[in-house]
Amino acid sequence: MTLGKLRQAYTGARIIDGMGAAFSGYMVVENGRIIDVQKGTLPDAVRMDAQTQVVELGEYTILPGMIDCHVHLTMDATPQVGPISTDEEKMLAFLRASRNALRTLHGGVTTVRDCGTQGNVDFALRRAASEGLCVTPRLLLSGEALCMTGGHGWRFLGQEVDGVDGVRKAARQRLKAGADNVKLIATGGILTPGGAIGNAQMTVDEMRAATDEAHNAGKISAAHAHAAQGIKNAVLANVDSIEHGYFIDPEGIDLMLRHGTWLVATSTPIRNVVTHGLAGGLSQDMVDKAQSAIDAHVSSFKQARAAGVKLAMGTDAGVPYTPHGSNLDELVYFVEMGMTPMEAIQVTTRDSARMLKMDHLVGTLEVGKCADFIVVEGDPLVNISILRAPAAIRKVVLNGRLVMDRDASQFLVGAAFGDQAVIGSRFFDA
Repeated sequence: MTLGKLRQAYTGARIIDGMGAAFSGYMVVENGRIIDVQKGTLPDAVRMDAQTQVVELGEYTILPGMIDCHVHLTMDATPQVGPISTDEEKMLAFLRASRNALRTLHGGVTTVRDCGTQGNVDFALRRAASEGLCVTPRLLLSGEALCMTGGHGWRFLGQEVDGVDGVRKAARQRLKAGADNVKLIATGGILTPGGAIGNAQMTVDEMRAATDEAHNAGKISAAHAHAAQGIKNAVLANVDSIEHGYFIDPEGIDLMLRHGTWLVATSTPIRNVVTHGLAGGLSQDMVDKAQSAIDAHVSSFKQARAAGVKLAMGTDAGVPYTPHGSNLDELVYFVEMGMTPMEAIQVTTRDSARMLKMDHLVGTLEVGKCADFIVVEGDPLVNISILRAPAAIRKVVLNGRLVMDRDASQFLVGAAFGDQAVIGSRFFDA
């Protein structure tokens, strides 16, 4: 595909706009923005314009770029999750993150929120992408998560901090480093040996100090929280989103509704840990904790959704057995838990953009928004599972640039350097 014309017109496709509409039509992109999206056929005047590149899509479907609000780009979905402390570990983590970011793009996800990494590796990745050294989705970053001494993730994910003043200073340090999101650890977790998944950890006052700092800076906050009391503590601390929320109870649901708190439910990782964990080398303790979460999660998710809790999509990609690039598995689980395919798509596009406070830029196919979109083979409204198949994601466009094209004669992995496409090895699609 030739690059470099002033505008591109994508036509003949089924369009799902992220706002609940699906229609046969066309979309025109110029200077990284959507300048027209309509039902019907492409006007002859546009088709004949010498400055417009017309892309015929046939039976393909155009959707907004998908958004994953909870990933860990430096993690590689392996059973062993270790710290990032030495220079060598940081270098390896950066290379993993770069590769995983590209895999995520190839999987149809154009925006991610990284919910915790050590060593400022995520900030280095964003700088490298801005300098054209690698190709990544849009990145919203957290830096190190904040946990209590000995709390979940202390070894591989976070910074240990205690007391209101300690947490406040740490939050300010994260924001100074460039964080868009302050990540807090409100309960135990699956991957920290010996810690019960249900134990509340940071206090309400500690977490409120961090969320206040985030909000004062115009940023957002998120809390890892599995069990009922920790969820309620985090909501009372005014976090913007509860991550996981597997054991939420009716009181917690009511609190989330009153505070306007979002739920990022991450169905994928617990299912994968139970399916693959023991054979892959995880401890029985970790697998048992994941198993205990599954049934509770499905029930609590349905209750929260029925009550009207705001939902966004997250996968925890990078944790054991949840590889980057498989992010859209989560939509299949949404549908299994009662959503329609259209609702699952809206949660993963429009609603996730709203939670991240990016809905003025991305999340829907509307005039004036950034041209972040994907082209898929088939109709996900008929069969949402097609989004799980890597080969079904035919094209990925980020900010108007074609960053992946499976229909090209060579495999296009990025367009980061000026107007030139970067042709790369299929290694990155493995």
